[in-house]
Amino acid sequence: MALDSIIKRGHPIVFGLMVFFSFAEMIQTAVLVGSYNRKDDYPSSLLKGSTRFLLFTSLWTLFFGIAYIVGVVRSSSSFLFSIASHGAWLALTWLFWLAGSAAVTDGFRKLGDCGARRLGHCGQLQSAEAFGWINWILSTIALAAIVVVGARSARSGNGFGGALSA
Repeated sequence: MALDSIIKRGHPIVFGLMVFFSFAEMIQTAVLVGSYNRKDDYPSSLLKGSTRFLLFTSLWTLFFGIAYIVGVVRSSSSFLFSIASHGAWLALTWLFWLAGSAAVTDGFRKLGDCGARRLGHCGQLQSAEAFGWINWILSTIALAAIVVVGARSARSGNGFGGALSA
């Protein structure tokens, strides 16, 4: 199967999965942030900031993921949906998911086992952590694919401003 065919089929699948898991993350973190804000009982300042950051990152990925799916389907030759644009957005998104997921993991681990401390919303925190890492893995896959496509495009003399596929 040619690389262009893989890109045309794979792009909506990978980005669709990113949108789906970002939506799940948005729901988890919005409920957590809302509940913690209502009762003002964040388990730690690290978890306060990191759950809020994951909420932002999920909204960021949800909005731009949908925009990239629609944009590539409707006008794949536009610079807005080019290799360079995908690369820049995915690199930033990859960094956001890494930072947010690592911060939640660190904050969660510092609190200890759920049962030992009677941590409120323990299952939701674990779920938010898991969805964060799933999104990081998906963004890693997408970023690696864009690097391969960009290298191929640069080698052929087209640069990074061109379309993802021919």
